This record gives sequence, structure tokens and C-alpha cells, in this order.
Amino acid sequence: MTDETRVGSQQDLGEAGRPLALVTGAGRSAGIAASVVLNLAQAGWDVAFTYWTPYDARMQWGMESGAPEELQKKVTSLGARAHAIEADLSDPAVPAQLFDSVERELGNVTALVLCHCESVDSGLLDTTVESFDLHFAVNARATWLLIREYGLRFRGQHGSGRIVSLTSDHTAGNLPYGASKGAMDRITLAAARELAHLGVTCNAINPGPTDTGWMSEDLKADMIRLTPLGRLGVPQDCANLVTFLCSAEGGWINAQLLQSNGGLG
Repeated sequence: MTDETRVGSQQDLGEAGRPLALVTGAGRSAGIAASVVLNLAQAGWDVAFTYWTPYDARMQWGMESGAPEELQKKVTSLGARAHAIEADLSDPAVPAQLFDSVERELGNVTALVLCHCESVDSGLLDTTVESFDLHFAVNARATWLLIREYGLRFRGQHGSGRIVSLTSDHTAGNLPYGASKGAMDRITLAAARELAHLGVTCNAINPGPTDTGWMSEDLKADMIRLTPLGRLGVPQDCANLVTFLCSAEGGWINAQLLQSNGGLG
């Protein structure tokens, strides 16, 4: 049995005979979300994904011109349908609009994978109110609104639905990011109970420090030294776990905050 057949045998299929995933935050080819998108496409899913160019443009890595278009081409080259949407998730009207667009182009969403974030390093004494509010709007409120929209619209077979969010355990020196990601955890885990009647599993993954281009060489060396497996995390590590959780075989894992970090303490 092929991967595509195995997924299709237990997951709800769209018009093209493949289940549909919506992945947020896939604006960079080096990011975790892009690996998630490609992994799911290889495993038999059609994939819609979001990106937000202004966020990348103001971060240290800068905007990667043409990355969403290239990712969409890679997905279609794998035989999957793809739909890329630029979406400002700080706008509370966007989640509903996003689902409208995905349903119009590809059909009903079976799996929702939340990889988006607002992330600016700052601590208790130097975080601005504006930055704090933006972090919570993107990382917490948008998570709630996307999950709410998913729950209101879910039409899949009982037991086929999947929600996965990517979180972090950052705290000191990363106040608004860590606090808002903590809120994301609670929202995701609450969904495992509140969407139980739909047969939707909901899990959060903490991938630990992952090499997506943001770490200095000194930080990389420190992370390698502190990780028992002796290497950095890479996007594919997290993507593999997301794909498993979205599969029929991953359907008994529910309401968990999973550490996938090579044993980093």
C-alpha cells in the first residue's frame, strides 16, 4: 500500500482524491512550515498555505522573493494541488476569509497546521505595549480564530480531523513571544476537549531550537553542545512529526504538548 493510499483510506478525500491541509506561516524556503507543506504533499495531501511578506521583510533574514510561488510549484510537481495565500493574521477578519478562499479553491480542510508566528526578542523591561499586543494578536488570537473557524466548518468523517500547532518554551529575554506561545498551547489543548465531538485530534509540538537561518554561529555551537544527540534540529525533523500526527497512524495521539528537540534539557 502506498503512502497516498494509506492516507486516503482513513482520511476524508477532496475532489482530487486527496485530503486537504491548511498550513500557516510558510513564507521562507528554510522555514519549518515549508518543510511541513512539502512533507504533507509527498504523503498524499493537497495543501493550502499562508505567508506574510511584511513580517519576513522586517526580520533579520529578510524577505525571500518568490519563495511562496516556488513552494507552490514544488507542491504541484509532487502531484498535489496547492493554494498560496498572503494573509495578515493580526487582522481578526482574516481567518474566516482564509477559510473562504481555501474552500473555494480546494475544498474542505481536514488538517490545520499552525506554524505562523510573530517573534521579536525583548524582555520584561523593554517590550513595548504595541509589540506585546501584536504578539498576542498573531500567536494567540489568530490561533483561536483559526481553530474556531476550523471547528465551525469541519465536515470530515469522525476521527479524521487534525490540528497541530508549533509552540516554544522561550521565556526570559523573549517575553511577548514566549507568553503568547504559551497561550497558543492552552488554546490548542483546549480544542482537543472542545472538538472531541467532531473526532478531531489536537496537539502542540515544541521543536526546540531549529536551524532555519536565525542562529548565530556561537548559538549553534552552544545548542549542539547542549543537545544529547549532538546536532541542531532541522525543519525536516518537525515536519516528519507533523506528518505522522496528521496520518491515520497518528490518530491516537491527542491533547499532547510534544517535545521534539533531540533531548535538549
